Amino acid sequence: MNESLNLEQLDFATRAVRAGTERTQFQEHSEALFLTSSFIFGSAAEAAAKFAGEAEGFVYSRFTNPTVQMFERRLAALEGAEDCLATSSGMAAILAICLAVLKTGDHVVCGANVFGATVQLFSNLLARFGIATTYVQAADPHAWQEAATPRTRMLFCETPSNPLMEIVDLAAFAESGKRIGALTVVDNCFCTPALQRPLDYGIDVVMHSATKYLDGQGRVLGGAVLGRRSFIRDALLPVLRAAGPSLSPFNAWILLKGLETLVIRMRAQSAAAQELAQWLTEQSTVAQVHFPGLASHPQFDLACRQQTLPGAVLTFEVRGDDPAELRRRAWRIIDSVRLMSITANLGDTRSTITHPATTTHGRLSAEARARAGIREGLVRIAVGLEGVDDLRADLARALSA
Repeated sequence: MNESLNLEQLDFATRAVRAGTERTQFQEHSEALFLTSSFIFGSAAEAAAKFAGEAEGFVYSRFTNPTVQMFERRLAALEGAEDCLATSSGMAAILAICLAVLKTGDHVVCGANVFGATVQLFSNLLARFGIATTYVQAADPHAWQEAATPRTRMLFCETPSNPLMEIVDLAAFAESGKRIGALTVVDNCFCTPALQRPLDYGIDVVMHSATKYLDGQGRVLGGAVLGRRSFIRDALLPVLRAAGPSLSPFNAWILLKGLETLVIRMRAQSAAAQELAQWLTEQSTVAQVHFPGLASHPQFDLACRQQTLPGAVLTFEVRGDDPAELRRRAWRIIDSVRLMSITANLGDTRSTITHPATTTHGRLSAEARARAGIREGLVRIAVGLEGVDDLRADLARALSA
């Protein structure tokens, strides 16, 4: 893209297609794929300068690659971030942030209702290195400061959360971080910048599992961290360079292609999810539907203010009281679908269905699941791009099984 153009003045869809593109001397129209591990220097002095960071240029694809850089710049333009660093997965993105910010004796406050692997990272892996984590009800804006200690260095949340779709007040969350003196980190995986830009509310850092909606077709793994250039370059890049949780150039090229259709997919999938969620509220076998686009959602008004659309993930709970029977009923519904894919991934063009208590959050203790509100009768659906009537028919058959 012509550098004289002001990216922020361009439509989101235009940035998603054009931002970050760099052409070689061959003037290719599609972004070039640089499948190379290293780069050649004109002299020993040039090599020394680039390795030392005294000169601009690519050194080694573990931390500098043209295709990866194009993805980083495009995503930064969409999130309104000064800079971006891509990683091999969403979990690698969270780990890189932790390695850049935390040390032994530090403390993290995390939303209780987050992805199961995130809890595993904080509670098991980081705890082995003397980093403590306290979990709070993320939707309560006072909970963050109440849980903070003099050693709190980071606040972490998802909004909407996985899988109960809780909404965090981003402005209040950012203010809590400032008062505590802690870095605020938001997982923007469910919304993407097409529906929500946390940095606009004063959040310090945004991270993504690019595996999900940024790719959008279930093809590759990837992650990204976005924020101020000083944090990305001075704190995060040394972690990537030394530890190597790097995004491959091929995956970066796939993700670039995914970004081109991001806003179109998010609008279509959100609209379909809205229809499906409303229909589920009318089913006698469904006790509750969790979806930010429903007026019954406890934070519906907040979701409307922060998000342009509610997103494409919804969860519902089957009726019943006995946990064992609830699991059987949930599994029976999942086993009875014929169109949806039984998989824990989300963000795909193909709708997926899963049982969070035994998949995405299955490694958590029963106490941790109870704290997060993840019950045995909970079923999660990530709505794809199939016809809504077909999805509804698939679920109707499953609910009556």
